[in-house]
Amino acid sequence: MGHNKQGRVSAIATGFVLMVFLIGQSGVMLASATKYVVGDRTGGWAFGVSCNWPPHPGKPIFKANDTLVFKYSAGHHNVARVSKDGYRNCTAGEGAQVYSSGNDKIQLVKGKNYFICTYPNHCTFGVRLTVTAI
Repeated sequence: MGHNKQGRVSAIATGFVLMVFLIGQSGVMLASATKYVVGDRTGGWAFGVSCNWPPHPGKPIFKANDTLVFKYSAGHHNVARVSKDGYRNCTAGEGAQVYSSGNDKIQLVKGKNYFICTYPNHCTFGVRLTVTAI
């Protein structure tokens, strides 16, 4: 009977070690994500933002799960996550995610990420951005 009890204690200890390891691993992944404020030197999410990304040492390397923070006056702009065609044509297709708080935090996905303002002519005049995340 003592042997059986020892086996249960060992199994519980192994489960605890595994749980601590998994929590630690997820914490490492969360800690590695970075926030970037879009156009923080150009007045936020505004006209011409695609040409004026804030300078970083070298070119910023974006990673999946990094967050872009879009700051703007609510009611004057919005942010839509769009497809490549939506970006190229300045249109948000059906089902596009549209944000309008003026302080939108949007997590990047791996690959190309496309964003536009859907207000009339805003995208055409430069309120759009494309970011590649690795």
